[in-house]
Amino acid sequence: MEIRQLHDTNIKTTLVLLPGLDGTEIFFGPLLCHLPAWIEPLIITYPASGNNDYKELLTIVMSQVVNLKSFVILGLSFGGPLALMVASRCPSQVAGVILCASFVTSPRPRLAQFRFAVSAPLIALARAIRRTRLYISGYASTEFRRAKAISWRRVNSTELASRARSALSVDARPQLRECRARLMYIVCMRDEVISRASLNEILAISPQTKVEELDGPHFALFTNPVQSAACIVNFLHT
Repeated sequence: MEIRQLHDTNIKTTLVLLPGLDGTEIFFGPLLCHLPAWIEPLIITYPASGNNDYKELLTIVMSQVVNLKSFVILGLSFGGPLALMVASRCPSQVAGVILCASFVTSPRPRLAQFRFAVSAPLIALARAIRRTRLYISGYASTEFRRAKAISWRRVNSTELASRARSALSVDARPQLRECRARLMYIVCMRDEVISRASLNEILAISPQTKVEELDGPHFALFTNPVQSAACIVNFLHT
């Protein structure tokens, strides 16, 4: 994707980045290296203890953006509904919302009624299975395996379970309906986590949403940072 050189590089744009279920800055690392200097990233991480539902996290995010005059906010996966909640709270400050591989209602509707069964031991088991998959030849790069290992050390299963339960019960459709900021949805073309049904639901509510396709899996912002940066820059230019 070609990046259009139309932006006045003397004008800085603040890009607030909300991570996925891991809640860390780790999977934004490669992307940051490819963003131009006129984009000032602000990564907001989630706490490693305590209540990690959307209501609690919204309070944390709002405390860190309240003094920003204007910003664009990107929500990766779990962070998408949170980005829309922030835009709803401070519409005059949010110039744009980017949802990447995300959703506005439960990405697994059939599991929503069983959300209270999502516990730390269950998450720990899922992690063990994923660790095994990462070492299958050709499944993941060394860089991605290293990033995953760091995130697993930093984030425990209890906090992941709390966020997962929140994702299974979320409903950010009201915030999407009232969003007046420009919207973009980035589709990860080989996403094994979030289905196209989530995008279709968003387009049914907000048909003006700009859609960009990104080659790669659910973590394509990490595995394909050059195209990811191009998508973001072109959105900010329009």
